[in-house]
Order: sequence, then structure tokens, then C-alpha cells
Amino acid sequence: MPHDARRPDRVAEAIREAVAMFLTEGVKDPRITGLVTVTGAQVTRDLRHAKVFVSVLGTDSERAATFAGLDSLAGHLRSRIGRSLQLRLAPEISFQPDESIAYAARIDTLLEGLKRPPVASADGDAGDEESPSR
Repeated sequence: MPHDARRPDRVAEAIREAVAMFLTEGVKDPRITGLVTVTGAQVTRDLRHAKVFVSVLGTDSERAATFAGLDSLAGHLRSRIGRSLQLRLAPEISFQPDESIAYAARIDTLLEGLKRPPVASADGDAGDEESPSR
């Protein structure tokens, strides 16, 4: 029987959609606070393990509490996804922080800093340049 190389990708996308839909329906766990965005998912070739990448906006304590809440929901999500996708064996789900949004914001801030011209000091020299020694 030929192996479908695209199946893990299709299952990963279906898991991403199912988790996102579950989170938007209103999770009752009070630890899940702030803005939670499911940014992606990866599934191993044998479909036994799935990593769900999540971006959480909020303070560090809110992020930690949200990930604790998500980890406690993993078993429930696993059974729900197994039924909805009609998988013989539903994958173990682990939630991973996705820092790409924070990295993009940092890069954007750095690029904006490069676009600004150097500020001139009171004596007429540019603030960032050193005058040559005599």
C-alpha cells in the first residue's frame, strides 16, 4: 500500500482548525485568558504526536496560566479531534509557544529605528559620530 506523504500535513491543518474552533467556541477554563491564536500545527509521520503552536498576548503570568490551561485540555482535545477526524488513533497533543509574532514586532521596531536620521547634538555634530582626534 503506497504511503501518502501529504497526509500528516492534511491532518496537521485539520488539527489546527479544530483547536482554533474549540478555543473560539468559549473554553470554560479560567486559566485561559488573553488573546490566544493558533498559528500552526505539526504532526509526526506516524500521526502519533502533534505540536500545536500558539501565540498568547498578555503578561508573563497570563501566558504561563494559559499554557497550563491548554495543557490540561489536551486530553479532551485529543478525544474530540479523534472523533471529528475519524482517526483510528488520535495524536498526543502538546502546545508550544509561537514567538514569531514577537520576533516580527522586534524586527519592525529595529527597522523603524534604522529609518530615522541621526539626531544632531547642540554643538552641530551628529550625535552618533565621533569627531576625529587632533
